[in-house]
Amino acid sequence: MTRIQFFSAALLALSTTACNQSKPAAQSPKIEVRGPEQDRLHTLDAFNLSIALKRAIFDLGYKCTRVEQAGFVGKYKNLDMWTAHCSEGRDWAIFAAPDGSVQARDCKDLAGSGVPQCVIKKRPKGSFDKVS
Repeated sequence: MTRIQFFSAALLALSTTACNQSKPAAQSPKIEVRGPEQDRLHTLDAFNLSIALKRAIFDLGYKCTRVEQAGFVGKYKNLDMWTAHCSEGRDWAIFAAPDGSVQARDCKDLAGSGVPQCVIKKRPKGSFDKVS
């Protein structure tokens, strides 16, 4: 057996042996990016949360005369999801991003999209009608 044949046979043996040995995939740590605006919304009472959500809806060009109910829905990807029920009878999903930007969608449009439904999981303290 020549040297080349020997090394070829050795490499073939090593490569087939390595194929049967699988190493567990390395678990990469989950990194969560949050912004101060996201955290601030969680500290607001009901009255001030209604102002913040109403302004977000209004700034995006939609109408919401008065927020009657609102609360935190949960996290969706890297966004905090909130919901607001406006006096016009429309329910909104408001998404707050780590960079301070917001998006709003009519809750009716979320069905079948994979986005959580507009169900409040955490209500703010206080009243939506007057300052606490």
